[in-house]
Amino acid sequence: MTVELNFTKYGDIHEPLLILHGLFGSARNWHGVAKQLAERYTVYTLDLRNHGSSPHADDMDYASMSADVSAFMARQNLTSATVIGHSMGGKVAMELALSDSSKVNKLVVVDIAPVVYKHNFDDVLVGLYHVPVDTVSSRKDADAYLAEKVKDVGLRQFLLQNLVTNTAGGYQWRVNLASIEENMPDIMGFSSKNDRAYSGRTQFIKGGKSTYLASRYKGTALNMFPNAEFKTIDQSGHWPHIESPQKFMATLDQFLAA
Repeated sequence: MTVELNFTKYGDIHEPLLILHGLFGSARNWHGVAKQLAERYTVYTLDLRNHGSSPHADDMDYASMSADVSAFMARQNLTSATVIGHSMGGKVAMELALSDSSKVNKLVVVDIAPVVYKHNFDDVLVGLYHVPVDTVSSRKDADAYLAEKVKDVGLRQFLLQNLVTNTAGGYQWRVNLASIEENMPDIMGFSSKNDRAYSGRTQFIKGGKSTYLASRYKGTALNMFPNAEFKTIDQSGHWPHIESPQKFMATLDQFLAA
């Protein structure tokens, strides 16, 4: 069963472009990029299921998340769109292109490959569960608890975007931690059906300091996306759109304009 995804829309006169965020992210992570792209596209940034302001759900495999995006497109009367996806959102975008290529005009995949990863984000989940959201009195207090398990300041700031106030005046995580934890094998996985391919124009953008889009995955990616090009943004890690925004936009613009 699909869920109705929350979204933010930028512009209203050009061809559509969808942006799909990564694990523990949300639509608002892409505000800066969407604002720039809105000069040439009608941009939709989506909250994927169990993230942001979208509904929670028990299932979280890529077939389900791709179906959510397809249903969103149907509600918006979009027959096709250019699709950009980062990390988990990149896998959703790839699944959409592979399962129904007619819906995807161009595909941009940011720092992820169509492979199974061993990393399971246990350290992040432990950190988020460690924060006593029912009793913390401020975001600063929450950060202090999170810092005991997650040392990277930038990662903590990213994760704390998911801490929101509730109707009782306290705090809660807006991500569905229980479902994410239960579905982590699916989130880290990807279907390896040999008969699936998307022949449309595709760009893979790698963060130079990241290992998510390692060179050993290029062959697998080309088997599924034979018309793909690969670009590296040298000084960035897993979030090139945040860490190297100007180089990221230049790389993206060159591909989209061709």
